[in-house]
Amino acid sequence: MIRVILPAHLKVLANIGGEIDVEPKGEPTIAAVIGAIEERYPALRGTMLHHDTRMRRAMVRFYACNTDLSQSDPASLLPDAVVDGDEPLLIIGAIAGG
Repeated sequence: MIRVILPAHLKVLANIGGEIDVEPKGEPTIAAVIGAIEERYPALRGTMLHHDTRMRRAMVRFYACNTDLSQSDPASLLPDAVVDGDEPLLIIGAIAGG
């Protein structure tokens, strides 16, 4: 199981109270984890990855093991500590300002 922490606005949208655990299909990648989240919580479809391109939305960031994974290919493997359940995958809503 992969532990995932979602930002507050996505928790509200999916009516989730806290950290979630998901089992991705196939290899443990960001895309597979997001796919498992979207399957379990249909209200979140397209909120983290674009529907068509399956690339990260601009205002969403992915972190794990004190590393920013936001620019990584969504098909790249997650760190072992995340796969083993020792560390969560953090999905963060980015903040922009001017």
